[in-house]
Amino acid sequence: MGILSGLKGLFAGGESAPEKAEDVVEHKGFSIVPAPMKDGGQYRVAATITKGEGEEQKTHHFIRSDLMPNRDECIEITLRKAKLTIDQLGESIFK
Repeated sequence: MGILSGLKGLFAGGESAPEKAEDVVEHKGFSIVPAPMKDGGQYRVAATITKGEGEEQKTHHFIRSDLMPNRDECIEITLRKAKLTIDQLGESIFK
């Protein structure tokens, strides 16, 4: 990365929007949708966790600082971290 592109990334935010959402993965009644974000040639760990349907549906979005060199590895790490978060926090993730 050159100096100018590094400065451009610094002032432009350097992150992009999440790419196409992946398939939904169910874990203990929660739905996890990985949403890796391209960031400087790598992928940032991000996902949406939901529970319930319709008006009862609760949603939690998370973006981690973790960067992975490829998309598939990012999705794998995202699912592992999302499941761990659900295991540790359960319903309190929505507070």
